[in-house]
Amino acid sequence: MTKAYAEVIGDPIAHSKSPLIHGFWLEKLGIDAEYRLAHVKAEELRAYFAGRRADPLWRGCNVTIPHKSAVIEIADRCEGAAKKAGAANCVTPIQGELVATNTDVFGFLEPFADVDFEDSDVIVIGAGGASRAVLIALALHGYGRVHLYNRDVEKAAALLAGLGMRGEARPLDAPWIAADLLVNASALGMEGYPPLPMDIAALPAGATVCDVVYAPLETPLLAAARAAKLRAVDGLHMLIGQAGIAFEAFFGEAAPREHDGELRELLTR
Repeated sequence: MTKAYAEVIGDPIAHSKSPLIHGFWLEKLGIDAEYRLAHVKAEELRAYFAGRRADPLWRGCNVTIPHKSAVIEIADRCEGAAKKAGAANCVTPIQGELVATNTDVFGFLEPFADVDFEDSDVIVIGAGGASRAVLIALALHGYGRVHLYNRDVEKAAALLAGLGMRGEARPLDAPWIAADLLVNASALGMEGYPPLPMDIAALPAGATVCDVVYAPLETPLLAAARAAKLRAVDGLHMLIGQAGIAFEAFFGEAAPREHDGELRELLTR
């Protein structure tokens, strides 16, 4: 390989739309570089970064399931939200160091810039890396009380306590409360994963339902939300938003977000 490149790593990884997104932007800007997939298992993670650190053409990587927390231990330095969340979705080489950041936080917030959840109850499902990013985003944006649903209730309670957030941990199969915002930040509902237990009737009129899953784009949760005439926010919003921040870190130019409509059309074919 003779071109500069970045990539996305995970296990599984074939479902990732990141190469389409970054490839689209590279072409629009005429940048002679590549973005690709790398299937990296948990036991291969340290060796992967050791190899990439030595490659002068490597510009960094996005990180997806299940490595977002593990990369914190491998990076030389963690910045901003990644340190607070204990999870990173982007690693870049800077002056010989591997620097971990979390662009998911700001990607998640994009669709809610003009929405006030300050006095609202919020349901967040999952207690992994994506959930940590969502919780940090809520802490920055404002919220009333978080109800964190997870299979391991103790893990969820520890996460809330560790972040100093108001709320409670609840079992995954517990009834939903009447929240103004519900975010599925787990892999449940993703292709190849179990379905998400749903109690959509518990949500009030005017509630917003967001699913960070984007494969499939129209998850059963979003379909149920639309059927109930609730606002539904699909996983592409967060995916494109976080990718835009990572793109600039990798390639040194701002992503051409004026083409988002064309990009969404490409991603949903």
